[in-house]
Amino acid sequence: MIAEPSPAPDTSQKESDGQEAAEPASAVQNGGFVKNPCNLTPKERRKVQEQCDNVRKKNISSRKRSSHPESSEDEVEEVEAVTLFEVVSLGKRAMQSVVDDWIEAYKEDRDLALLDLIHFFIQCSGCQGMVTAEMYKSLHSSDILKKMIEKFDEETGLQYKRIMARPWILTVTWPMELEDEGYPIVKPGPHWKKFKANFCEFTAVLIQQCQYSILYDGYLMNTITSLLSGLTGSVVRAFRHTSTLAVKLVTALVSVIQNLDVSIHNAQQLYEVEKNRTPEGENGPRLDELDRKRKECQQKPVEIENMMNALFKGTFVQRYRDVIPEIRIVCIEEMGSWLKLYPNMFLNDSYLKYLGWMLYDKQAEVRLKCLQGLRGLYEHKELIFKMGLFNTRFKSRIVSMTTDKEPEVAVEAMKLVMLMVLHCENTVSSEECEAMYHFVYATYRPLAVVAGELLCKRLFCLPQGEEDASHSKKKNKLVYSLGRLKKLITFFLSHGFHKHVTYLVDSLWDWEDGLLRDWECLTNLLRDKPMRKEEAFTDAQESVLVEIIAAAVRQTAEGHPPVGRGGRKTLSAKEKRVHVEECIRMTERFIVVLPELLAKYSSDIEKVTNFLQIPQYYNLNVYVAGRLEKYLDALLKEMKELVHRHTDLNILEACSKIYGILSDDQLTLHPVVSVALHQLIDEMAKDFSHLLDEFFQEEEGFGVSEEHIIRMSCILKRLTAFHNAHDLTSWHIGDRTLKILNFEKENGGLPAETLIPALECSYFALLWKLELATESLVAEKPPTQESLSELNEQMVCFRLICEAYLNHHNKDVSEKAFILLCDLLIVLSHQGVDKDEDFSVLKFLPDHDLQSRMIEFVKDHVFGENSLPEEMNREEAHRLESIYKKRIVLAEYCKLIAYNVVEMMTAVEIYKHYMQTYHDFGDIIKETINRTRHNNRIESARTLIVCLQELYQNHMATYCNNNSRKKQIDSSASFASIKELARRFSLTFGWDQMNSRESIAMIHKEGIDFAFHGNSQDIDYYLPPNLTFLAIISEFSNKLLKPDKKLVYYYLQEFVTDHMLLTCKGEKWHPLYCYRSSLIGTDDDAESTIASSFREWPPADRSKVFATKRKFSDESIVDISLPGSSRQTMDLQSDSHLSYFSWKSKTVTSEENTLDELDPAVQDTSSRMGDSPESLSEEQTEDDIDVVETDEGNL
Repeated sequence: MIAEPSPAPDTSQKESDGQEAAEPASAVQNGGFVKNPCNLTPKERRKVQEQCDNVRKKNISSRKRSSHPESSEDEVEEVEAVTLFEVVSLGKRAMQSVVDDWIEAYKEDRDLALLDLIHFFIQCSGCQGMVTAEMYKSLHSSDILKKMIEKFDEETGLQYKRIMARPWILTVTWPMELEDEGYPIVKPGPHWKKFKANFCEFTAVLIQQCQYSILYDGYLMNTITSLLSGLTGSVVRAFRHTSTLAVKLVTALVSVIQNLDVSIHNAQQLYEVEKNRTPEGENGPRLDELDRKRKECQQKPVEIENMMNALFKGTFVQRYRDVIPEIRIVCIEEMGSWLKLYPNMFLNDSYLKYLGWMLYDKQAEVRLKCLQGLRGLYEHKELIFKMGLFNTRFKSRIVSMTTDKEPEVAVEAMKLVMLMVLHCENTVSSEECEAMYHFVYATYRPLAVVAGELLCKRLFCLPQGEEDASHSKKKNKLVYSLGRLKKLITFFLSHGFHKHVTYLVDSLWDWEDGLLRDWECLTNLLRDKPMRKEEAFTDAQESVLVEIIAAAVRQTAEGHPPVGRGGRKTLSAKEKRVHVEECIRMTERFIVVLPELLAKYSSDIEKVTNFLQIPQYYNLNVYVAGRLEKYLDALLKEMKELVHRHTDLNILEACSKIYGILSDDQLTLHPVVSVALHQLIDEMAKDFSHLLDEFFQEEEGFGVSEEHIIRMSCILKRLTAFHNAHDLTSWHIGDRTLKILNFEKENGGLPAETLIPALECSYFALLWKLELATESLVAEKPPTQESLSELNEQMVCFRLICEAYLNHHNKDVSEKAFILLCDLLIVLSHQGVDKDEDFSVLKFLPDHDLQSRMIEFVKDHVFGENSLPEEMNREEAHRLESIYKKRIVLAEYCKLIAYNVVEMMTAVEIYKHYMQTYHDFGDIIKETINRTRHNNRIESARTLIVCLQELYQNHMATYCNNNSRKKQIDSSASFASIKELARRFSLTFGWDQMNSRESIAMIHKEGIDFAFHGNSQDIDYYLPPNLTFLAIISEFSNKLLKPDKKLVYYYLQEFVTDHMLLTCKGEKWHPLYCYRSSLIGTDDDAESTIASSFREWPPADRSKVFATKRKFSDESIVDISLPGSSRQTMDLQSDSHLSYFSWKSKTVTSEENTLDELDPAVQDTSSRMGDSPESLSEEQTEDDIDVVETDEGNL
């Protein structure tokens, strides 16, 4: 609280330096006199602290009372607002009446009212302490600045802040602990959000109500300005933030100066009128009075501008680069308002530069506010002429922000660039505009929509007269639409994004002025012949137009963006009604027109494929409601012609899909479409049977002509496309195709064009039979064992055919056989489960031989090195197609691993190629690791460590063969790649160390065992054979919990003998140093330091060394560890500690525990590591560290 300052005495006190001191204007606190806090004795400081605590308790109690406004009348009296802060905080009174009351108090006693206002700003900063004030008279400016201190008293725990608020020097005292409690304008909750709004409203209303009375007295604004300037320089965030929020005073002053323009204009008019009435040469009293008022009005803007300059320099300039983003946001947001509201003063380079500089801010919200402020300027053409230098300096930065990492900032930057393009001629170059157009293909839809708006306004802009004339007649409208579409198609073709028409249509959907939904115009452009030759579309332009039509139909029917641009949006009732009406209108048009377009472009595969996408979006009720059944017959007729004419898979599948949609049992169209479909299948089945009979009659297939085989292949493709979506079991197509496959298996000679559809058709036939049997089971009419046995025979026959075709000379045939075999194995492996025990006869799991053949197939066809040089020389399209086929093969086999159809260990051969093929297959391999880990964490981790071990062994074999090069084992590129692969494997475990605890422990245990096993090939007899492997598994150390690092560390100790401790010098032992450091958290690189730390390990028994020698001399024993017999006992013990079988947290020790703080059991075990197995008691062997609990059932 702030008390009224006492009057200054006549004599002034002198400070120790002899200069005239400030007069202490005491603050009365509970009836007592409070001295200057900086000069208090310890006893007085404690008193001040108690007073601050009382103030804090009072505020807390008042907040508690204010949280219950519905209390009784007595309680209401207790929470009655006294201070200005409490009035604004409660917000129960109109802000204008609050300010009016304060102005009346100011007129009566301005010092007391100003102190209340000062206290308001201090309390808004969250300061619950005490404020004192002292008057100053004749101190020099340097002496005054010396008093502006801010310090912390460690004895009392109080923070002091001294602020100059003319004519006082304020001392704010508050407990330091309150800084962590937050302050009102940032506290969460609806109450404090309302308070922040009330605070901003109070500052605005204060200036608004003072503009006709006390605003120009030279006292009020000087005090406020000096107070805010003092607060903005504080190290306390609350003071800086609150004082910066008070820059809204400048915004209020801008409103005042705008009102003054009207007052000046009125005063000038009154003066001119009165002057004209007064005789020339005479000045009446009224004229003098009007002249005085006119000059006063003209002087007021100058005074207000001085106030704004003082506030700007005291607050904005100091805080626009504050370390707190919220403070920077307040500054930039208000600057944008000033530039827009009062451009006469602020719209110049001196102020614009601040927005330009903050475009480089690291916080996205600050950059966003800068762009929003600039957009408010560029929306007004009359303001742009003042921004020439700004455009030159910051245009490139604004353009580059369209690629900002924050999508909201990029959208705002795109909007600003669009305004610059439209309103600032020659500011944005044509090359930069072309770059902006590419964003219509962006995946973030708001950005693409803004780019689409820019594209529409640039491409489709026409003079107003020409545009009006173009809509006058239907013919002119068609010409107008033709011109706009040509521009759009030319843009699409010239930018090379030929597979993203759907995204282009979605970007333009809201801005194309109904062009893409003018179905009559779009279809007439394709149906009618152009009047002039130059109006005709080229073939490429027609293809793009058909794609645009198909994309527009999809957008109209689905009503949501395409895949990758967000989900479905919820439509209101009105929007749903409009959407249904638009779909009906679209359906009515294409029901009539589509058969004609199919007939016209029947020979063009690309156009027909796009046209056949349209019927799936029909509102099929329109056929009956509009009595348009005759157009259904025309559509079925055209589709039948297309099926007989084409063998393209896309066309055949599209026709099959349309037949399936139209033949739905729930539709009234079902009988007509079903009859047409059966007729079509009958014709194709008869032709196929006839050709197949001729094939086997002509010398058992060896005498048929090539034309005969081609015809048979074409019919097979058509049947396969329909068999995929329709049950053709009654035509026995699958039995006939199996005969063809068996013929090729025994004799060979058939082309891939025949074998691939035959494989697919046989597979579809088996699936439909299995589906029929499953439906019978669901209908409680289970199939007979005879029918299941017959189905099993067909499954086995097809499976054996696929296995045989894995070695087919044609690559496409072998890959198709592999894909179908994988799918079939997934189907068969899950038969006979749960309620369908009768289907157990169909269940089949691949044996070891088949798994080996399949993984070898993957290695040859996906990771084969022979095909890599050829692919590098191919064109980009062919290379991408080859990668696409390989991804399918790899994904099919990875599905077998993920669904436990094949052994998980077969994934090792795939994981080996993770680094080399990361760009092409990395996502598939990583997903396989995640899926296998979900199935079995331990087994999945074992595949990773086995993969690393095999790669390391291959590396060592290469190293031994090239040992003459004298290179270090761990310095080669292959070793670095293995280490990087281990790092990538480590990253797949994520951040949840508890879930991966068992897996990581197992990796370390297996890695240590591998590193110390085997015969040493080095001259140093005691050097473990695979010691460098420790450097590889050290990549997994950061995934260990701290207690688990101890266990791994103890396990590592068991392998270190006395001779190792004596001879572990040189670079060959460096992997052991690094691995140990990764476990105990030291970064010692010095060899002496590491060696000295090794001596801290418990020494091994001397007898074990000779035992080790004898065992190493026996070459037949390769799986025995170095530490000898003690290792066997300790291995059991470490398996219980380092159990990758089962980790069950019992009592996890705190993170502050160090390696020296060992369990008694561990210390006892460590001290007796060299003892014989007999000396270790059974209790110690079974004992466990209190970090984990052993699951003995898994040992």
